[in-house]
Amino acid sequence: MPMSHNSHPFLLGLLLAIPAAFAGGQASPASSPVELAQRQVTAYVAKLADLHCNESVNQEKLAANGHVEASERAKYDYLIMMDGNGDDFQLNESRIESSASKHKPLPMLVTNGFSTALLVFHPYYRDGFQFDAGAEELVDGSPAVPVHFSHIRGRRTPAALALRGREYPLELEGTAWIDKKSGEVVRMDASLMNDMSDIGLRSLSIHVEYKKAALGKNSPDMTLPALAVVDVTTPRQHWRNTHVFDGYKSFSAEAEQDPNVKILAGTANAGSDSTAAVVAADPKEKP
Repeated sequence: MPMSHNSHPFLLGLLLAIPAAFAGGQASPASSPVELAQRQVTAYVAKLADLHCNESVNQEKLAANGHVEASERAKYDYLIMMDGNGDDFQLNESRIESSASKHKPLPMLVTNGFSTALLVFHPYYRDGFQFDAGAEELVDGSPAVPVHFSHIRGRRTPAALALRGREYPLELEGTAWIDKKSGEVVRMDASLMNDMSDIGLRSLSIHVEYKKAALGKNSPDMTLPALAVVDVTTPRQHWRNTHVFDGYKSFSAEAEQDPNVKILAGTANAGSDSTAAVVAADPKEKP
C-alpha cells in the first residue's frame, strides 16, 4: 500500500477476504486465527481477477479545526488483479471514472488500494509482521478474534508512500478482526508505527470493513471490502478519503459486460512488484 506525492492520488490495492468455499480445504480446529486468515487470503488471490465493482470516493481536505475545507467526489468502475506466490507477487489495478462524475479535479490526496490491508496475512508479506491474538469479541453479532500486527523493520510491507518519483515503505501496525469460524477478515484498523515527517508524512490511519457480497446465481457469496477510510496528515495538511465499494459482479457469471472493463482487465498498468497500496498527493500541494 504505497503513498505518494505526484499527479495521481493515493493508490491502494484491494484487499479481499476469501470465504471458506474458496479455501484450500477446511481448516482443522487447531488452526490459529492467523493461519485461517492466510488460507483465505491465499485462496482469494486466485479468484480476484474474476471480480469487478463500483467504487465511490469522497476526498476531503480538512482545516485545522477539523471542518471540511474542500472536497471532491468521484465514481469508478473498479477492477484489480493479483498474481503471484510466496516468491513472486504482483498487483494490477484499473479504475475507469464514470462519465457522470468527470470534472476538473482539485489538488487533492489520492488513495487507492487500502482495502488490501489484508495482504499482511498473505505468505508474501506474512513474515514481515509480528502477530498476537487477543480475546474473542463480537463483530456485527458474530464471534471474531482480534489479531494485533506490527511490521518488522527491514522486512516486506504491502504499503508505501510515493513521493517525487520514489517509493518509501510504510511500517504499519494495527488490528485485524478475524471471523472465528471462517477465518475471513471482517474489519481492520492500521496506522504508522513511526512519524515520517522528514519526508512529509506525519500520520496515517486506515479503517477497512468487509461484508458479504452476492455475486450472482452461479457464484457463492464472498466477503469483500465494503468501506475504506484513509486519514493522512502532513506537517501542513490534513486529508480524509472515504472509499465505498458495492455492486460486486463476477465476469464468469455475467452474459454481457461493459467492453471497456473487459479491455482494461488485460491492459491495466502494473504497480510495484513488491507493494500493494500507494498514497499519492498532487505535486502542487505543499506537504
